[in-house]
Amino acid sequence: MNQPAAHRRATQRGLTLVECATVLSVMATVASMATPAFERSVERRRIEGTAAQIETDVHFARSLAVARNAPVRISFSAQDGASCYVIHTGAAGECGCTPAGQATCSGDAESMRAVRLDAELGVDLHSNSASMLFDPVKGTGRSGSAIHQVVNIMGRVRSCSPAPAIAGYKPC
Repeated sequence: MNQPAAHRRATQRGLTLVECATVLSVMATVASMATPAFERSVERRRIEGTAAQIETDVHFARSLAVARNAPVRISFSAQDGASCYVIHTGAAGECGCTPAGQATCSGDAESMRAVRLDAELGVDLHSNSASMLFDPVKGTGRSGSAIHQVVNIMGRVRSCSPAPAIAGYKPC
């Protein structure tokens, strides 16, 4: 038979405070374990993106030299916890970067693109030369033989020679 509404037992709905606290503590533990892996992934993607951007800008500078039939240069600099590069015409020392990442050029030099890389974001650019020149006919301003010293992350050095290779060195 039907019992009066006052005597019916109410069905429990929802969660208790202890259950909520337990679920939140488990979620916090899992999140804290996943955070370092996520941070490493973000850092890796940032470095890969910057490397791709630099590669694209090198191709851009080379293409500009051919399209304009005039030499184009990429100049590198580092200052105030940041590194920077400028794609420009003119001599090596005629263009540079301000601390804000803007290109500054003197003389007849003309800036085409400036990129600032903040060290605070985990990306820093180091170059073994202050600038690279792209010749409109040859593609680069370097000619003749060369030996490259490639250092891996463990500090091991490998020597190689780009074409035309120097005898005794593996081709790069």
